[in-house]
Amino acid sequence: MSRSTDPGHFFQTDASESIRARKAAKSGNKNGDPIVLQSKVLNVVQDPFSSACVYVAESAGCVRKVNVETKDTKTVYRGPTAPVTSVAIGGRGGSIVFAGCWDKDIWSWDRESRAPGHRYKGHSDFVKAIICVKIGGKDCLISGGADCKIMVWDTANGERLYTLRDKSESMMAIQDLAIDPHESTETEVVLVSSSSDPSIRRWRVSLQAASQIIDSAETTTSKDHPRNTILEHETSVYHVHFSGDDEDADLWTASADGTAKCLSRARGWATEDTYIHGDYVRAVAVTSNWVLTAGRNEDVKVWDRASGKLWHIYDGHYEEVTGLVVLPGETKVVSVSIDGTVRTWDLGKKELEMARIEKEEKMKGVVKEKEEEKTSLLTAEEEAELAELMDSDDD
Repeated sequence: MSRSTDPGHFFQTDASESIRARKAAKSGNKNGDPIVLQSKVLNVVQDPFSSACVYVAESAGCVRKVNVETKDTKTVYRGPTAPVTSVAIGGRGGSIVFAGCWDKDIWSWDRESRAPGHRYKGHSDFVKAIICVKIGGKDCLISGGADCKIMVWDTANGERLYTLRDKSESMMAIQDLAIDPHESTETEVVLVSSSSDPSIRRWRVSLQAASQIIDSAETTTSKDHPRNTILEHETSVYHVHFSGDDEDADLWTASADGTAKCLSRARGWATEDTYIHGDYVRAVAVTSNWVLTAGRNEDVKVWDRASGKLWHIYDGHYEEVTGLVVLPGETKVVSVSIDGTVRTWDLGKKELEMARIEKEEKMKGVVKEKEEEKTSLLTAEEEAELAELMDSDDD
């Protein structure tokens, strides 16, 4: 006997049916000039060799190179049979594509030939985040997993150098990793990790060893005791990255508490600015003029960086947005979603203003149509005729 997987064939609450109907109606929109893929997109990174291309991680178990200008999606790196959660480009001058996977491994391919490379085994649960870095002249890969571990790898031979864990054992599943461009040196890097708990941790990593950075009381906002984590969010922190000149690079964060934040280096990583996106925030991106946030509510919000005010909302995705990448030149941002689409949005001031006006006009039209529908249910003559019928019934 065949079994249906169509949700419409199962009992659903009014709320879930309403959500399904809304997403079905929204799925055909062309906002953001969508490039439609065949599976959920879970991560995205910029192609370091092309201003028009990005690499995306797909739930179908592959990494795909996407040209957002030509819409070419034919370059695919295959091998995993489980969803790919993260992607990075690095090793040997950026010649290797790496992919973190649900199968607990990290896969790799030659970027040009797509030939499989080392397969990194060591995590005991999903690999959630990967990042490429050079330490002491050696190409390394750093990975974080749902097993609450951070691992450092030598990409030349696939060897695991060592594993990091919070000594307090309070660290939960790793969500993201970032390298501090100011505090890192040629011989060691400062790594920032976020996880499913609210804390953000900092690590000093060399080829031989690594240690968690404990801030002294003099460098924290609290003078009572040292601080071993940055605690500025209320719950899981999904995304971390640095933005700005190396010396002034602040830390930007996105959290399940519904906010994105700028944590100030000068103030010992205290919150400088807060952007209340609403619902889980999966990604935050920054330009010289704008702050962009996106997440579970499907919107890409554009904030004026100078004033902190919401400037515009790009709507087009009909499922959770999982990543943002600002393209070189800062005139466009690419968003990816579990709806299986890659969309591109304008960030030029003129284009943003036109988008705002167009959206306002559209909203006015919708309101006007609804008002007309209400008033056009019965004409004045029909209302009079109905009143006469009602009176005759009374007689």
